[in-house]
Amino acid sequence: MIAIIDYGVGNLFSLSSSFKSIGADTVVTGDPEVIRKAEKLILPGVGAFRDAAEKLRASGLDKVIVEETAKGKKLLGICLGMQMLFQKSYEYGEYEGLGLIPGSVVSMKGVVPSELKVPHIGWNGLIFPKNKPKSPIFKYLNEGDHMYFVHSFYATNCDDFVSSSTEYGAILTASAENGNVYGVQFHPEKSGEKGLSILKAFCEM
Repeated sequence: MIAIIDYGVGNLFSLSSSFKSIGADTVVTGDPEVIRKAEKLILPGVGAFRDAAEKLRASGLDKVIVEETAKGKKLLGICLGMQMLFQKSYEYGEYEGLGLIPGSVVSMKGVVPSELKVPHIGWNGLIFPKNKPKSPIFKYLNEGDHMYFVHSFYATNCDDFVSSSTEYGAILTASAENGNVYGVQFHPEKSGEKGLSILKAFCEM
């Protein structure tokens, strides 16, 4: 069973529907005991980093996530859920993340050319690192396959942990991983069959 963590922030219905479409056994829950019993975890998230981090800590689920991943349980963070895996975010202030992947989250403004819109909304191709094997969550994908992005901030200072990038006037982190912890900046649940293949690969790990 895969637990989709409900802490008041996230596209829960779309995510659970996507997992259901590939035949995965999932539960949307904010119950620590259910999360501890799950085989794998999904950390969704939309909106502002500060609000999401505050809600996660207020629920006490931040500690549960850190404890369970320390045991080797696989975790997939999606969009803001991925950003929360890093050490810090500088989204309108400075805020602590979960610290599961080294790096920080910063604004795209001043990084991408001024003529490009921020937030970055739309379909962009994935670029895989040349110096490491392809991530197991991308085993059904080819380089250049497109995913759907909606974000104004991106992860940086995390080169050793980047599993894919995308180009939007600059090279931006599209996904990262550290051992059993995985994160994708894009929305696999909104990325058609290619996106569903990522969820499938995660389920099969």
